[in-house]
Amino acid sequence: MKAVLALADGRTFAGKSFGATGEATGEVVFNTAMSGYQEVLTDPSYKGQMVCMTYPQMGNTGINPEDMESSGLHLAGFIVKEYLDFPSNWRSTMTLDAYLKENGVVGIQGLDTRALTRHLRDNGAQNGIISTVDLDPGSLVRKARAVPSMAGLDLASGVSCHEPYHWSEKLWDLETGYSQAERGELKYKVVAYDFGIKYNILRCLVSAGCDVTVVPAGFPAEQALALNPDGIFLSNGPGDPEPMTAVIENIRKFVGKKPIFGICLGHQLLGLALGGRTQKLKFGNHGSNLPVMDMATRKVEITAQNHGFSVDIDSLAGVTSLAHENLNDQTVEGMRHCELPIFSVQHHPEASPGPHDSHYLFGRFVEMMEKNR
Repeated sequence: MKAVLALADGRTFAGKSFGATGEATGEVVFNTAMSGYQEVLTDPSYKGQMVCMTYPQMGNTGINPEDMESSGLHLAGFIVKEYLDFPSNWRSTMTLDAYLKENGVVGIQGLDTRALTRHLRDNGAQNGIISTVDLDPGSLVRKARAVPSMAGLDLASGVSCHEPYHWSEKLWDLETGYSQAERGELKYKVVAYDFGIKYNILRCLVSAGCDVTVVPAGFPAEQALALNPDGIFLSNGPGDPEPMTAVIENIRKFVGKKPIFGICLGHQLLGLALGGRTQKLKFGNHGSNLPVMDMATRKVEITAQNHGFSVDIDSLAGVTSLAHENLNDQTVEGMRHCELPIFSVQHHPEASPGPHDSHYLFGRFVEMMEKNR
């Protein structure tokens, strides 16, 4: 079946449908990861976005239940150069096409993803539409232009959990798979705020020795403090952090009371809670092969990233210092409070998909909690 991708600036790309049929709209971004498409599909941070994978072949490892990063799919659409319908993977239980159909996600293949990526690099991420029912370019461009901008959208509340829950699953092992931590080996009580949290973040916290209670995005700080945690964790998530004013005010109530660690959207929300500013990037950083420098050690880490906004570190002068820097575009990848036990990173140390260079940050959080007990 034919399908068309149209961008708000008038550029269109013809291709073929796979996954669900119909229409899907959202902000079109590109991801440079060469593997791990299943983790990309199930990352709640992609809520409201249509993801173009720059690696040309997708579907060759199928889908397996163990690599889900959330309970379902959150992205609006999936864009690939070539879909492969015959997976070769001993863990696979279904095809990518069947998985997208089952979850109602529209996909398009057969278009020039290299040209699309270069267009987004030059002109910036922008809204678009994929359609299998309306193939008229003019009509589709008008529909794309009517899609609300990502700037100003609070999407985290739509992917957050509704009730608190306890998490005890540890990192995956080749021989044993996933295992549950014993209560006796979890020394540090952590309240993790879910703005669209990935499962592997929770596994990394547990494997580092944290007894994790996950709470909804709007969970009152007073109730979180009543649990007497050793630390507060602020998760990743989708959308613009600035509209989340109630959450930002809630985070301020933890400052100076508990150690805080934030990742991605949690990093941005922390920056706003400390009095700083955020800004939307031209096309964002999405992938699992992006270089970041630890400013304290001058070591370079290859990281996984997924964000369209960035903290303005100059707006936090005297409050935080630059801890990590993106070596591609020099944007802020991490910050540390000048006086309090608070730090955060823009990239994803839990990877999944991606390298494990930044896993040490979970240990740093544990060390911080130990010192502040």
